[in-house]
Amino acid sequence: MAGRTVRNRRQDRRSSSRAVRAAAAAACAALVLAACGSTKDTGSSGSGGGGGTGKVGVILPLLTSPFWQSYNDYVPKMAKSQGMDALKTVNSNSDPSQQITDINNQLNQGVKGLVVAPLDSAAIAAGLDQAERKGVPVVAVDVAPDKGKVAMVVRANNVAYGEKACEYLGKQIPSGKVVQIMGDLASVNGRDRSEAFRACVKKNYPKLKVLEIPAKWESDTAASKLDTLLNANPDIKGIYMQAGGVYLAPTLQTLKSKNMLKTVGQKGHIAIVSNDGIPQEFDAIRKGQIDATVSQPADAYAQYGMYYIKAAMLGKTFKPGPTDHDSEIVKLPSGILEDQLPAPLVTKDNVDDPKLWGNTVK
Repeated sequence: MAGRTVRNRRQDRRSSSRAVRAAAAAACAALVLAACGSTKDTGSSGSGGGGGTGKVGVILPLLTSPFWQSYNDYVPKMAKSQGMDALKTVNSNSDPSQQITDINNQLNQGVKGLVVAPLDSAAIAAGLDQAERKGVPVVAVDVAPDKGKVAMVVRANNVAYGEKACEYLGKQIPSGKVVQIMGDLASVNGRDRSEAFRACVKKNYPKLKVLEIPAKWESDTAASKLDTLLNANPDIKGIYMQAGGVYLAPTLQTLKSKNMLKTVGQKGHIAIVSNDGIPQEFDAIRKGQIDATVSQPADAYAQYGMYYIKAAMLGKTFKPGPTDHDSEIVKLPSGILEDQLPAPLVTKDNVDDPKLWGNTVK
């Protein structure tokens, strides 16, 4: 297998795909099954990574965020539930070049599938190319690659993150200055959230002025830049944090140090909306320190990361449309498929909902 060319493998997959589609069409005609042609898996499209068996490598972007710590804890549980043999997770420690090395190391260990949370949407292509050359399918979690082959992206709609934050702050604040503490703009997540928030404010809330802090998912950077910005703009009325896992603590500490941390209802309260849905954000909502967060589904990321890598290893494919788990598979401009999982807005009204994953971890 290792000596065969990519072109030959693609020809084999196309031939197998035609055969399977023909068999499926015959089965549909004979049995008139309603499931045929659905937006669930569409059957085999050729050989997968080991016929659904073999070890799976799981690569994390970082472990300094409570969000990724929770995802890391979910991975072995979800792997077990899918009957998958997952190796111990690997932490790329916020280093895109290290992540490529991690992918290569996992491939050299003979994994038959990879679940990767990319740090850099462009840089990850080198690792994806390595996996494709070895015939190992990859599922991307949280971040979609700009290019390269993946079987599926498991991700929430990050444009909606920015829009939800904008709508919430816009309804709370009639006019004035709001800050968005941005993620890494080398990541599609940072770009999507930033651009969506900015565009929504401009369109729907023109009396708000957006000030921006590029913080690269780094807590120290967020703290120092927020401190500087508040010195020059003590009249800030709202803050949008694109990642509560890394920005919540430094933001609250910075506000407290300036005697600007007022609870909801107090005069001078700065309205704050976050992203992640970690327990610490829920506690801050209960205390009135922040107003809302968008719950990014750490549990579902682990669950469907394993679900789709198992399907890919079996050679199964999917097509755009609604799923059976309240999400929708969409085709990105790159041609990659993405399962956009739901991510609800959490406020004081629903913060105690037991269905939220942030209420199920300690």
